[in-house]
Amino acid sequence: MTDSRVYGIDLGTTYTCIAHVDDRSGRPTITPNIEGELTTPSVVLFEDAETRVVGREAKNTAVLESDNVVEMVKREMGKPEWRREFFDREYSPEEISSYILRKVVEDAERHEGVRPQKVVITCPAYFGIPQREATAAAGRIAGLDVLEIINEPTAAAITYGSQHPEDQVVLVYDLGGGTFDVTVIEIKERAITVIATDGAHELGGRDWDEEIVKYLAAQWQAEHPGTTVDPLDSPETVQDLWLRAESAKRTLSSLAQTKVPVSHDGQQVAVQLTREKFTELTRHLLESTVTLTRQVLQTARELGYPRIERLLLVGGSTKMPQVAERLTEEFSFDIKSFEPDQAVAKGAAIYGQKLAIGERIRHEIANRLDRAPEQVDINSAPAEVREAAEEAVASNLGLRLDTVQQLGGMVVRNVVSHSFGVRALEGDAKVEVIANLILSQQTLPAEAKAVFGTLYAGQSTVELRIFENTSRDKRVKDLATGEQVGNAILELTPGLPGNSPIEVTFRIDNEGRLDITGRDASSVNGKEVTATIATNRALSAEQVADAIEHAQSIRVIG
Repeated sequence: MTDSRVYGIDLGTTYTCIAHVDDRSGRPTITPNIEGELTTPSVVLFEDAETRVVGREAKNTAVLESDNVVEMVKREMGKPEWRREFFDREYSPEEISSYILRKVVEDAERHEGVRPQKVVITCPAYFGIPQREATAAAGRIAGLDVLEIINEPTAAAITYGSQHPEDQVVLVYDLGGGTFDVTVIEIKERAITVIATDGAHELGGRDWDEEIVKYLAAQWQAEHPGTTVDPLDSPETVQDLWLRAESAKRTLSSLAQTKVPVSHDGQQVAVQLTREKFTELTRHLLESTVTLTRQVLQTARELGYPRIERLLLVGGSTKMPQVAERLTEEFSFDIKSFEPDQAVAKGAAIYGQKLAIGERIRHEIANRLDRAPEQVDINSAPAEVREAAEEAVASNLGLRLDTVQQLGGMVVRNVVSHSFGVRALEGDAKVEVIANLILSQQTLPAEAKAVFGTLYAGQSTVELRIFENTSRDKRVKDLATGEQVGNAILELTPGLPGNSPIEVTFRIDNEGRLDITGRDASSVNGKEVTATIATNRALSAEQVADAIEHAQSIRVIG
């Protein structure tokens, strides 16, 4: 038996969380795992060919069984060359992530009595097409119906906006276990609008832990000056150091100092670690987040948003006191810690409920207007028809009418986090450049057109090479700073002169999926080529199908 609700899943680098909107209260709630915890470590142990251990137990053996454990796999999403081999079979990041999703979904089934099926999964705002497609593929491999991939800071803002609906502009500072996002978002008249966003996919609390690990090992060596033994050479010691480092970090969030026992080679040292020393060791990491925050604020100002009412701290790593202290020094905003471990999953659940309610309202309107649902625009429907449809949906779902109206009327506007362009030859020297058509921070959906010329007379085809990049310049001279995400071949009318016009159109939908059209504009009947650029760096449909089939023989336990 499956659950008709839509669940929100925060698929994190270090921890994963699942939530749904409670039928009775209408509020988002976290579903605990089988161990009774609200978050599950995103760690997978390949115990044997058919068994995967996911969560706390896998985390506790991560270094000791490093050959059979995968951590931080989120950082590898969208990298086709990344593979790990276990028991004579190679596994992609998507497959490994699917085991994490299965763990939280199956635990939710045990808790709720029904199996979650429809989900909204979150990802960092700066994720490009390859990473987003990989995240969706992980959900499909896990047997889930992935309605949408939504940005983590946007999800957090949805949660915040549902509790504080007054008009405001907020900055979401999201420092998780393995990634960092910073996003300026406007909340206005039930609309959530992303203004500007940036981030780093290899910067998070895990890096703070690593600095403690290195410090503890160095202190042990300092207490044993005559030895050449390095604690970091021992997997057993390193495993213990990682666990103690994370524990010490948590302790220092509430206490000014702690003693950390370091045991190695039969010798134990009690290392005194103060909050001040911890801040010193990790200052460079925190400064990286401040630099990115300044850049996003500058972009927001350029886009007409000079004032920020509030800075929201999201992500488990923002519990470290040094974060709020440093941001208070740097910025004059009201800084508020907002459900750091739960806001993202809850926002995804709210958004999923919005999608489900919106679809039901659309079908109700279609029935009343005798139209196909895909022909219905809810906002353009006659007011009396829309209101009747909302009442019917509220009655059928057992929800309050104002809840249905609030969720059904919610608008979420995102921005594209990367720029997209085509490879072109510029000037007499025919220098290769990326000609950006759509620039990062444009509101989605986005569309742009540009006209280029053929290179020489009689040219029979044009190859449209599509690049994703982070520059907001119209012309990017270094192709190496971009990533080719697809290509398409346009056949041309025979006998065209050189510099004949080629019209290129880019369209990006709300999920960041890019459609391109290339048209021979030399005549009214010029040929066209169209392509949907999912990515040439994600799993193919055949690979996903194979992974789904293989997953049926796999047992996931916690």
